[in-house]
Amino acid sequence: MTGPGPCGNSGADFTAAGRRHGGRSDLHPERLGPGLVVILEQTLRQRGAAMAAGRIFIQNDWARALWENEREAWVSCKIPEAATLYGCIKCQGLGKDGIPVITASEGFEVIEVTKKSILISCPDGNAASKFLMPYAVFSRIHTKSITSMDISSGGGLGVSCSTDGTMRVWQANNGELRRELIGHVYDVNTCRLFPSGIVVLSGGMDARLKIWSVEDGNCSVTLSGHKGGILDTAIVERGRNIISSSRDGTARLWDCGMSTCLAVLADCGTPINGCSVGFAENTLNLGSPDHQPSEREIGTEGKLLLLAREDRKLQSIGLLSRKPIFMFEGSDAFNCCTFFSSTYILAGTHDGNIYQLDVRNTKTPIQIIHRSGAPVLSLFPCREGFMASHSDGSCYVIQQDQDYVIEFTGPDCDPIYKVVVREKFAYTCSRDSVVRKYQLLGF
Repeated sequence: MTGPGPCGNSGADFTAAGRRHGGRSDLHPERLGPGLVVILEQTLRQRGAAMAAGRIFIQNDWARALWENEREAWVSCKIPEAATLYGCIKCQGLGKDGIPVITASEGFEVIEVTKKSILISCPDGNAASKFLMPYAVFSRIHTKSITSMDISSGGGLGVSCSTDGTMRVWQANNGELRRELIGHVYDVNTCRLFPSGIVVLSGGMDARLKIWSVEDGNCSVTLSGHKGGILDTAIVERGRNIISSSRDGTARLWDCGMSTCLAVLADCGTPINGCSVGFAENTLNLGSPDHQPSEREIGTEGKLLLLAREDRKLQSIGLLSRKPIFMFEGSDAFNCCTFFSSTYILAGTHDGNIYQLDVRNTKTPIQIIHRSGAPVLSLFPCREGFMASHSDGSCYVIQQDQDYVIEFTGPDCDPIYKVVVREKFAYTCSRDSVVRKYQLLGF
């Protein structure tokens, strides 16, 4: 993560993230362990003061600088209401185990070093961060900014779209191209894989949704009805129904098999930047539908739909009933949202805030996380925590039972539009046209 060096930075305090092509992130609640969200809530509350104290930044190419060239990289710690601390770390050679011996200048301490990470603390700032360098870098998939990406649940395939006008399927282990998906008239804003891992859903500025076969690259279904560009999508269960949100201010429910729109779920009058669907807490009253649902509507019962709106509102709707559940107003436009569990949700705004809310009572947030003043572009549940990215290149994981934040390094202040976690790897895509893959050891 680049910080208050040549590019400056944006804050490290916990107080309260973005307009973009459309953020989104989905959660499969069954992946979370029992009582996880309660533990995480308590942990984050306890660590809030410490994380508010300061945030450590490091030279974005620190690994190259230490191992290959200058053998020195800059670090800094921004402390709210205090002077920023500046320093450096230096490579003193290799230890007996082949791991570099790294020392830090006054005010900083090197706690742990591996071939792919370094853990640094700043006692005066009461801060600690583990910085990860990429496990692999895929720079030949696209030639321009990569605005959306997804990885199959098994981690075998990736799909991404770019402002170079391409949407491509590739091997997640080495970035080797498998298919090019051609058919949208203008830029593709969002793409994701169905749970099967062999079908792709995309939405573009041409206001159309398309469903593609990974095996032969053919588009089998085109869904039309929106009057503005598609900003985000969500898949209901196995994918017989899908949801889309658009610049035209509507969210729609679609039947993939019949290629028809089953319902306009919301008409907000403002762009809906992100959407997410998840199971609702069983004590939450989702309401009853006014009319008998279509027999083509599959898997909507017991589900809650979240809409991240441009007008600073986070809206929730009972997916089956179509009834409003809550409306929460944030500090700026909401860009992305996700379910952390059936009870807790996360949403990011244009001014860098990540709100954690309890769906049973959204009047007051459980907490507001603010590690960067730049727009939050993506949120993704990650084991016992979550991963977030911002438009200033900030990308990190906040996880329970860790006394430090995990920071992903590589992009030099370039926006990171999407983050995805699969098994032991995290993937990011950025304005610099690169997909980065990080190995999550110790999770």
